[in-house]
Amino acid sequence: MTSPPPEFRLDRMASPLGELLLVTDSAGAVRALDFHDFEARMLRLLRRQGPAELKPGAAPAAVRNALEAYFAGQPDALSGVRATTAGTPFQTTVWAALREIPPGRTETYGQLAARIGRPTAVRAVGLANGANPVGIIVPCHRVIGAGGALTGYAGGVTRKQWLLRHEQAAASALAA
Repeated sequence: MTSPPPEFRLDRMASPLGELLLVTDSAGAVRALDFHDFEARMLRLLRRQGPAELKPGAAPAAVRNALEAYFAGQPDALSGVRATTAGTPFQTTVWAALREIPPGRTETYGQLAARIGRPTAVRAVGLANGANPVGIIVPCHRVIGAGGALTGYAGGVTRKQWLLRHEQAAASALAA
């Protein structure tokens, strides 16, 4: 007898960048986070985590509160949010390394590849970055091109630019 697939909740949350789609599991971990206009992408990345039943429902208050605090100018508020994703060992290494980039800072794909001990895997780092199902919380927007170009953000370069400016302003305010 096979057990039924896990049940995930899909919440919709307003943000300064448009409506967010927030998927959480029964343990309260975030499984996916994306922008409403990228719902098809989010669903595709979510399917890679295995079969699940997706139902409308509120995300845990702690997750919603952390996201609200982030957008209110507290970029460190997301550091304690638990994200559970399925990926290859390489992808999960990249995603863990992304969470180590401090808010208000950026790294190039090459710097990230070197930091995880795979300096020649720049392209693979970019692919893993693009397969991140938990945007903002796993801050793939903090990775930039070698020349400083804001490349390769699934939510669009305008949103990437906004997120980086938002975090840099908050980091500057905290340092002052």
